This record gives sequence, C-alpha cells and structure tokens, in this order.
Amino acid sequence: MLTQTITDSRAWRAGSIDPGHSWYYPLSQMCLEALDETVQTLRREPRPTCDVSVSDSSLANCRNDFRPVLDALESGRGFAIITGLPCERYSVAEQQTAYWLVGQMLGRPVPQNVQNTLLYDVRDTGQDVRSGARYSVTNAETGFHTDNSFGATVVDYVGLLCINAAMSGGENQVVSAYSAYNELLAKHADLLEMLYQPFHVDRRGGLRAGDSPTISVPILVHQDGELLCRYLRYWIQVGHEKAGQSLTGEQIKALDTFDNVLRNPDLQVEFTLRPGEMFFINNRWILHNRSAFKDYPEPERRRHYVRLWLEEKEPRTQ
Repeated sequence: MLTQTITDSRAWRAGSIDPGHSWYYPLSQMCLEALDETVQTLRREPRPTCDVSVSDSSLANCRNDFRPVLDALESGRGFAIITGLPCERYSVAEQQTAYWLVGQMLGRPVPQNVQNTLLYDVRDTGQDVRSGARYSVTNAETGFHTDNSFGATVVDYVGLLCINAAMSGGENQVVSAYSAYNELLAKHADLLEMLYQPFHVDRRGGLRAGDSPTISVPILVHQDGELLCRYLRYWIQVGHEKAGQSLTGEQIKALDTFDNVLRNPDLQVEFTLRPGEMFFINNRWILHNRSAFKDYPEPERRRHYVRLWLEEKEPRTQ
C-alpha cells in the first residue's frame, strides 16, 4: 500500500494542470490526407470498418504524430482529445472508420462484451441500470468510474468518438486517481486501507457459461510504480447484493468519502465533446463521469458516441 504523497505530473488538479486546453491535439495534414485516402478507397471498395487495418492505410506513416498523445496518456495528464476530423465531408460510417484507424495508432482494440463488440455505440436506448443495463445505453449520470471495472483485466485506454452531442447535459468530467489518492492521504488516511481491500463487483459486461456473476477486486492497487484504480460505485453495491454480503458500515464510509473526493471541483476538468472529436483516457488511473443529459426528439440528432477499448501496444515505462 502506497503511503507517500505523489508529486509527479499524473497527480494534477484543476488549478495545476497545464493551461490553454493543451489536451487538444489536431490531426496533422499528413494524417488527414492518409485518412481521406482510406475513405476514398473504401467508397470504391466497401469493407466492414473492423476489417480495415492501419497497415492498409498510409496512416501508418504518421506514427510519430501520435507520440505526444501516447506520452500524455502514459506519463502526463492521462487524457487527450484529438480534433480535426472532417465530419462535414464524412458519413457516420466513415467517421467511425477514421476513428477506428486512429485508435489503432494508440493501442489494440479489444472486445467490450460477450458478443465481442469492438466499436460500441453509446446512446440512450431507454433502458435502466436498475433493470440490468449498462450506463452506456441510458441517459443517466454515470458517476466517476473506470471502464470494465468488472473485467478480469484492466483496459489500458478508453476512446470516445462524438457523432452527435446531446441537446443539453452530457458533459464529460475527468479526475486523476493520483490526485484523489493524495486528497485521501492528506484528509482521510484512516480510510485508505479499506480501498485496497477486495469488493464484490457486478459483472455487468455479460456472462459466459460458468462465469461468476461478480468479481472480487480492490478499488486501488499500487504496483510497479503505478496506481491502478477500478471503480464504479453502483456495480459494487449490486455486486455485494448478488454475493449475499452486505457492505459494512466501514466500507460504506470509505466509498462515500471516495465519491466526495472525486466530486471535488478542484480535482476535475470538464468539457463537452463536439462532433468529430475523439477523446482518449488512460483507464488505469483516470476516472471519468458523464452528466445526465436530455436528447433531441429527432432520432438523427440524438446523442451518439462510439467507444473503443484499447490494450497498450508498447511495454510500459515508468
């Protein structure tokens, strides 16, 4: 268990993170030309998006252009927004193809459910998490969380492409687990140890034959010089119900305190994605939240994001 204050750039706060919205990374002209070339080829010879590889595209020559994004994800602020996709010239399918290729420049796409979905539509379908749905198909606020907290392994990066923004709401917020840890250490050190103990987490991603309905994992782990966080409060509450083990008073106090720290605006960055923007986070130590939203009545204008889960391609350096 880590017991020292973290002082590196990953432990940013709203007042200390680099100014000027420097987490925006416009696609270079060379990248845009490479993407456009691929789109034009696919217009002549259509293929499913997930069958298109970077090796099929001249985008492979742009690898150095994505180095600053990877550096930011690994050793900087832990999140980045890639801009410049010409969505006014591309269909929705073509935007997704461009996003799919950009994602491959950052990591290896991995399945997001038992159906092996690689490109996952995030939009309100009228379902309710209390009836077994994931937050991604509702319009409810998610709470600060990491994706796939119920998985056997932690997803390295999460990507979101904005196709349509909501009529109102749906803001994105991010918090560094390093700064949240520092806040807990300074003000609630007596509760930190509880977050290093296993909690039952609901396997909301779907179950295969023989799978347990819950997984038992800690919220915080410190290993190899890195803080690893797995968290979504509601999945823990449901997980303990399914496991037949009520949360103790001490566990509830620790979770309530953690939630209060994550909601501290001094620790948050907030923004609203615009159509064509691609948002990537380091899912190992960045927690993100989406506020509740209200949608347009017209189906074609309704909020629509597309999600990628990515595995890191290169060995991690500390």
